[in-house]
Amino acid sequence: MATQSMATLRRTALALAIVGWTAATFSSPAAADGLMPGDVLNKDTAAQVEGMMPPELLQHYKDGKFENKVVDWPANAFRWESAFQEATLSNKGKYELNEKGTIIDKATKEQPPLVYGFPFPDVDASDPQAAAKILWNSYYGYWYQGNSRNLTRLVWANPDGIDREAGQDVFFMYYDGQSEPYRVENPKNLLMQMIATTTFPTDLQGTTALSWRYRDPEKRDSSWAYVPTLRRVRAVSPTNRSDGFLGSDMSQDDGPFFDGKPEDFDWKLVETKDVYRIVDPLSLEGKDNFRWLENGGWRTIWDDPRPTIGFEDPNWKGLAWAPIGPALAKRPVWVLEATPKDKYYLYGKIQLYVDRETYQGIYNRKFNWRDELMNTYIILGLMSGKRTRPDGREDWLWRSNMGYQVAENVKMNRATVSGLRGSGKDPANDRRVSFDPAFFDFNTLQRFGK
Repeated sequence: MATQSMATLRRTALALAIVGWTAATFSSPAAADGLMPGDVLNKDTAAQVEGMMPPELLQHYKDGKFENKVVDWPANAFRWESAFQEATLSNKGKYELNEKGTIIDKATKEQPPLVYGFPFPDVDASDPQAAAKILWNSYYGYWYQGNSRNLTRLVWANPDGIDREAGQDVFFMYYDGQSEPYRVENPKNLLMQMIATTTFPTDLQGTTALSWRYRDPEKRDSSWAYVPTLRRVRAVSPTNRSDGFLGSDMSQDDGPFFDGKPEDFDWKLVETKDVYRIVDPLSLEGKDNFRWLENGGWRTIWDDPRPTIGFEDPNWKGLAWAPIGPALAKRPVWVLEATPKDKYYLYGKIQLYVDRETYQGIYNRKFNWRDELMNTYIILGLMSGKRTRPDGREDWLWRSNMGYQVAENVKMNRATVSGLRGSGKDPANDRRVSFDPAFFDFNTLQRFGK
């Protein structure tokens, strides 16, 4: 009984400490102006949220092309596993950034072999390196979700419907930011590896990309591609990560939100404010469906039959890529700006909106070198939830019941939609899965391409 009481007190103290450092960094959304939960953002109410959403997206509401209900984001409901929270608290004052923007141990001035938890739990907005620290926190918050496999669809959309779509089978393996049961040896000093292959249509089937990202700030990403018509593997310049993937308006550097190497950019913190973001309303209600995989890991099952995207509903009259299944929630954010160090990078400025509590990405806005807005990437917001493994261990992962990631080309009036449920009876939508590192090599690249 005494042992249980001490454990309960320890968990309570830990939770209060985490709430303490998050509460210190953002204000309650209820304190800001705007719409209240239960209201609907549409052309009649859009003026009430002026400045609380990127203007190009708010214009869609003003034009009657987007319409979403506002829901409440439950206060203090988002959490991480106890080990992650403990690591985050222990990281306070432990790390700093060197002149390149790389995380180093403050005591040794060396790059640590592994980082777990948020490396910078107490970001000071007045710190000149605040923006880069926020981005690193966002990365480690995402990598913590573990290795993934997703069988998904990439859809090219015009305002009235679908132009084209392609199936994608995508695998990510993360070496850094993993909890102890999921860590693997890392002799190549990698941050992550990725392989993605196109499953349809016929003219793209077998097109496969392989990428390695190194922890060494001086070492550029290694990227290769297999193109079936050439029937060979070829190296690809890492600068191509900003180009449209398969001719779409979504790039490899978009990834789950933003996936560029932090050291390749100069960063600054622009402002803090409240914004409305697209969210999964069922996730915020504590709902999701999942199962434990035979070989380990979790598969999330999207079994809600309701449409998510405008083009899935024949009665929808707005933009084809409008989020008709998701809702809106008010969130406190940091707004970051990045300038590429490589002048051959496709974009001259990238603006990122990052949640100040969860470090989830919200909006990714890309400008050309003349400071003209070119592309806006919208990311779905999710709540976290507990899953209990067969061995009794608890995994806290994002809950999801739908996918909505949209890169809108604001110049061409079109968009690319990703993250939609894959084809088949039980498509892979997996997290915390285990891979053999040898899977991410040339042999797999060629095997997928055949």
